Amino acid sequence: MATPPDRAPLAEQVEALLAVDGPLPIVAAGDPVLRRGTERFDGQLDAALLARFVEALRVTMHAAPGVGLAAPQVGVALRIAVIEDPAPVPEEVRLARGRVPQPFRVLVNPSYEAVGTDRAAFFEGCLSVPGWQAVVARPAEVRLTGLDEHGRALDEVFTGWPARIVQHETDHLDGTLYLDRAELRSLSSNEAMAERWTQPVPEEAARSLGFPLP
Repeated sequence: MATPPDRAPLAEQVEALLAVDGPLPIVAAGDPVLRRGTERFDGQLDAALLARFVEALRVTMHAAPGVGLAAPQVGVALRIAVIEDPAPVPEEVRLARGRVPQPFRVLVNPSYEAVGTDRAAFFEGCLSVPGWQAVVARPAEVRLTGLDEHGRALDEVFTGWPARIVQHETDHLDGTLYLDRAELRSLSSNEAMAERWTQPVPEEAARSLGFPLP
């Protein structure tokens, strides 16, 4: 019996994805690959194929555009994600959200834990849930551990918006979408966001839509 495409060896899956030039197709919510978790990276892709896959994730993230992309979002159940955020936001947003530029980086086998008890709540979206945003309360500071694409150890504390990005992408690797953690009364279309909820903090949305903030 033939191996189903989503159960083929990971290297074969990745080679098939990379056979087509340009950004990779992004998987939308409802596809099981976003829910079943991922394999830890342990050499399933050789160095050359890993480098090509990482570059394809980067190209796809930029094209979307987004500030992070996890392998399951392109259909590959492997514990790898990429992040990058030029943070082109007004000063008031930067100050309110702690959104500062983040260089391109690769997260291999990442995990995080909260540092302290402070939480921050902001609207959040996802390339796999297009057209919608919702408020998610997350730890304001996290310690991220794992490896980079060269196998070097990663052990770093992230705060503000970068902490939100690494939590969001690592959650993808565990089969968790941001909606699982969201205040669902805050769920808003992109159009409603543009018309009503572009404030640096979601306090007005919380009052009007009736959901709590930490």
